Amino acid sequence: MPTSASETPARPPAVLVADEIVAGYGGPPIIRGVSVQVGGGEIVTVVGPNGAGKSTMLKAVAGLLRCESGRVTLGDRSITNVRTHQLARMGLGYVPQNDDVFGPLSVHENLEMGGYLLARSEVKERIDWVISILPALERLIKRRAEKLSGGERKMVAVGRALMTRPSVLLLDEPTSGLASDLSRELLSTDVRGLADAGAGVLLVEQKALAALEISNWGYVLAGGRTVLSSGAAQLLAREDLADVFLGRVSGAQAQTVG
Repeated sequence: MPTSASETPARPPAVLVADEIVAGYGGPPIIRGVSVQVGGGEIVTVVGPNGAGKSTMLKAVAGLLRCESGRVTLGDRSITNVRTHQLARMGLGYVPQNDDVFGPLSVHENLEMGGYLLARSEVKERIDWVISILPALERLIKRRAEKLSGGERKMVAVGRALMTRPSVLLLDEPTSGLASDLSRELLSTDVRGLADAGAGVLLVEQKALAALEISNWGYVLAGGRTVLSSGAAQLLAREDLADVFLGRVSGAQAQTVG
């Protein structure tokens, strides 16, 4: 669970490490030397101003963008520039901000699609496991995804990614388009539940305060670089918090805490 502002959390051993990665979309790099790490059962939130490179970083880690340099490791294996579908087999899940469910399919069918790598005999057992972590899915199981609310659709997307039982789950703006109360419920109940079940969670989220409140660690990106790494509670307690979120931290201030 998150710690208080007076204590720096002891971080678990890293499961996912991105070290000095550089990536972009064919022109000048968007991210230039970004480093983050995630431990098992840890929620790590990446915040920063628009255009800082947060989603670009996630896409590079998830194999959707090519890393021009740097290294990404999952456990003891290098996964730099490994394709997304291969990463699913290796234990990395990814939920994009948009286009995250198959609308014409039922919730049950969406979950089955997430289990395409599993033996047929394992699918039902895995669906039961996903529902144990996201129990609200049970009452939705026969409904078509296109008939669900935004929050329910996002829950289905997370559930589908969990079907491969990833050791690390990447979430890109999971509360995008959701009202404040639904955003907090998704973060405090569903995302926190994933970590409590043992998964490492790397979260990019514009609702930074709500995300950091349920997180163990936070990184601030600005100008395509990691400018601050800190326990989430310590980050929330900073007097210059607004400047931190906007990336207005000087070189002297941009240092790891703990």
